[in-house]
Amino acid sequence: MSIKEQLTADMKEAMKKHEKDRLSVIRLVRGAIRQAEIDGGHKELGDDEVIGVISKEVKMRRDSIEEFKKGNRDDLVEKTQAEIDVLMPYLPAQLSEDEVRALVKEAVEKTGAKTPKDMGKVM
Repeated sequence: MSIKEQLTADMKEAMKKHEKDRLSVIRLVRGAIRQAEIDGGHKELGDDEVIGVISKEVKMRRDSIEEFKKGNRDDLVEKTQAEIDVLMPYLPAQLSEDEVRALVKEAVEKTGAKTPKDMGKVM
C-alpha cells in the first residue's frame, strides 16, 4: 500500500471515529501532496516524493514550535506537537544520534581519514 493510499485509509478511519484533530492534519497533508502534484504538471507523486512533502510539513511544524516557545504559547506548542505525532508514522524511521555517530566512525576508519582535509573521502 502506498503512502497516499494509507493516508486516504487513515482519513476515512479518522472520519468514522470522529477524530477531528487527526482528520484535519491528514487532510492538510493530502492537500499539500495534491498541490505538489499540480505544481509538478499533474504528475502522480511516488512514495519518495510524498515522504518529501510530509517531511517538509513536519519541518514547518517544528520551526513553528520553536517560535511558539519563544512567545510562551504552550497551548500552540502542544497542538503543533500533536500534529507532528500524527505525521511521524508516515515517515521512515530516523536514525538516533548514536547510530549516526557509529556510521560516521565506521566511514572514517574505512577511508583512513586523519585530518579535516580528508573529509571529502569520508563523505
